[in-house]
Amino acid sequence: MFIGYVLQLGLILALALSPGARAQKLVDPNTVAPEYREAAEKRRAEQLALYQCSKKADDAKVLRRDRVNFINDCLEKHQHQ
Repeated sequence: MFIGYVLQLGLILALALSPGARAQKLVDPNTVAPEYREAAEKRRAEQLALYQCSKKADDAKVLRRDRVNFINDCLEKHQHQ
């Protein structure tokens, strides 16, 4: 749990600090070997949640300094649904 949180935070920080960076390509579970499909589906769900939370932050015009906390809170709420 803690390691996942740290990885999410690192990803969010990287995205927040480099607005000109390319967006990460969405994982397509159909293009991976069957033994990795479950992990690919989980990663895609995580990517979509991050995208949705980032969009919410954009729509709410969250200040850059508050963006990481906003997105982390959103991701936490998304996990508990």
